[in-house]
Amino acid sequence: MEKIPESVKDRVKKLKGLLEKHRYLYHVLDKPEITDEAYDSLLKELEQLEGHHPALITPDSPSQRVGGEPLREFKKVKHEVRQWSYDDVFDFAELEKWEEKVKNFIRKAGAKTGGDGTNEGDLQKIKLEYCCELKIDGLKMILKYKDGVFMEGATRGDGEIGEDVTHNTKTIQSVPLTLGKKVDLIAVGEVWISKKNLKKINAERKAEGEAEFANSRNLAAGSIRQLDPKMTASRRLDSFLYDIDLVGRKVEGGGGGKTSAKMPETQADELEFLKELGFKTNPYFKVFDSIAGVQKFYEEWTKRRHSLDYDLDGIVIKINSRKIQEALGFTGKSPRWGVAYKFPAEQVTTVVEDIVLQVGRTGVVTPVAHLKPVTVAGSKVSRATLHNEDEIKRLDVRIGDTVILQKAGDVIPDIVSVVKDLRTGKEKAFVFPDKVEGCGGDGRIERIPGQAAWRCVEKDSGELLRRKFYYFASKKCLNIDGLGPKIIDLLMENNLISSFDDLFTLTRGDLLALPRFGEKSVDNLLVSLGKARKTTLPRFLAGLSIDQVGEETAYDIAMHFGSIKKISEAGVADFENINGVGPVVAQSITQWFAKKKNLELVEKLLKYIILEKIEKSAPSALPLAGKSFVLTGTLSKMSRDDAHGRVRELGGDVSSSVSAKTSFVIAGENPGSKLEKARELGVKVLSEEEFLKMVSF
Repeated sequence: MEKIPESVKDRVKKLKGLLEKHRYLYHVLDKPEITDEAYDSLLKELEQLEGHHPALITPDSPSQRVGGEPLREFKKVKHEVRQWSYDDVFDFAELEKWEEKVKNFIRKAGAKTGGDGTNEGDLQKIKLEYCCELKIDGLKMILKYKDGVFMEGATRGDGEIGEDVTHNTKTIQSVPLTLGKKVDLIAVGEVWISKKNLKKINAERKAEGEAEFANSRNLAAGSIRQLDPKMTASRRLDSFLYDIDLVGRKVEGGGGGKTSAKMPETQADELEFLKELGFKTNPYFKVFDSIAGVQKFYEEWTKRRHSLDYDLDGIVIKINSRKIQEALGFTGKSPRWGVAYKFPAEQVTTVVEDIVLQVGRTGVVTPVAHLKPVTVAGSKVSRATLHNEDEIKRLDVRIGDTVILQKAGDVIPDIVSVVKDLRTGKEKAFVFPDKVEGCGGDGRIERIPGQAAWRCVEKDSGELLRRKFYYFASKKCLNIDGLGPKIIDLLMENNLISSFDDLFTLTRGDLLALPRFGEKSVDNLLVSLGKARKTTLPRFLAGLSIDQVGEETAYDIAMHFGSIKKISEAGVADFENINGVGPVVAQSITQWFAKKKNLELVEKLLKYIILEKIEKSAPSALPLAGKSFVLTGTLSKMSRDDAHGRVRELGGDVSSSVSAKTSFVIAGENPGSKLEKARELGVKVLSEEEFLKMVSF
């Protein structure tokens, strides 16, 4: 073993201490005492000494923040403490409802409260306070320390399993590699990148002809998941820590100089303790004894949010007392003791270039604003639904108007208001016409009695029938592979189909007589039609194109009744008992089944189609309860909609877009942008094989 001179050991020790001191002053307190060049010179000397004497290298050395070869992949890590996300509120009324729930839980806690003997009376004596913190728009990170030394950095993932990004976390200068106390600790915080750095990086990418990052959150999420730590380091990420999930509580014999510590009694004390340990915490937190104070804090930061060099998307409100937090506990998805109060959706202005009418498969005519393309909430949009005639009148929106457009998250953009001060007098008011191309008969439209929507008077037009067939054969419904719009058009033009059941009477000879149909394509289509003869009740119900009944509503109704017979015999009140089904939907579906021709259609279809039996289970007993899934790419062993159906059968939710609340993204062949977004957000990605194992196919 190499004998290292004591003078070298002492020099390395002092260099480490000095570098750690100046790192903390610069990156945590924002009070540098030496220049960057001086700091780099000290670091270079340390690296040289460690290079000559590798035995002196320790995991917490400043030299280890960037080092080693790029990783091939990220390992999975199981969190010792389940990671949660907060429920959202968007206005003061919702905040009041949340507070009332909190107070009700405290009143009902009783003997069940806590494991430390705390009872209802004890809780009532604790002053109810709210600790308000800024909600940083970044990426959640979980940091693990052993005896005060940094051991692991991980993304949130699905809350139970994240990705090990330890090497990249070390590159974040505001994350201490050694704490001020030798404690075991799991701390939670947000990794972010400054607006200044975002602007600089985008300028460099633009100059090199590369795509620019939409926002700082995407850049931060993508940077922490770089396989090469040097790339992560170049992005100059930063952090704010805000929670302690676990801290060493006692020391047996006090061996090794380990410091005894316990969890702080309030959230405010927790933030101070994190700061004391050497973490960077956000300084703009306050404690209030009423939600009136919380509301003022929210309004203040709604105005000030753009004054900081990092992005905010709201504030987080937490019950200050940890005893009350422990009493309130968690729901299946979120803590009861905290809530995120989101800022208003991002808004921009643009111009309405036209208003056009779109005819849906059920005959409803929807006005759509064609906009001058504009970027809002990180994506470019050129369309916005105007919903109906009443909405157009309420907004008084006209062709040529400058409007305020808003887009919250992944939802369809909305026109909030018209900037009437910018009108020139050339704007044109929109008037619903008497006739619309695409409707049946002479194209006449009418306003639906008691509703704001207009619809085609004649609903059996060729165009509407085509749209219904497209939807019936789509992946969302019967999923008839190879029966796309062009084939449906061809079948209709040759008078081979006029009703859904006609599809299942097609013969090989019928199809071979058609142009561009060879033996192989005919055989493939007949095989697909054969597979479609077995489907689920939700798919079948959705495929009937009943007004107001889409994929999700069809699923809820099917799960509630369990059979098409019960659905057809149910009354309005029966449908209104289903959560999320209102009087309009209830009326629509009962009226549809009240028509003889529709009942006959169902009867004819069921001669060819077998509906799989629905096995009902208690939601909490289902294996995927509380989990949400998004699919991207093509699966080789099942269809996309079969995968969605299986998730729902097992109690999970399905979404079309990836967000921080997504539990899993299933990645098939040739995945799209959803995969990249999942990686940026730290959402767990499943291969097709992993997904099949999960759902036991």
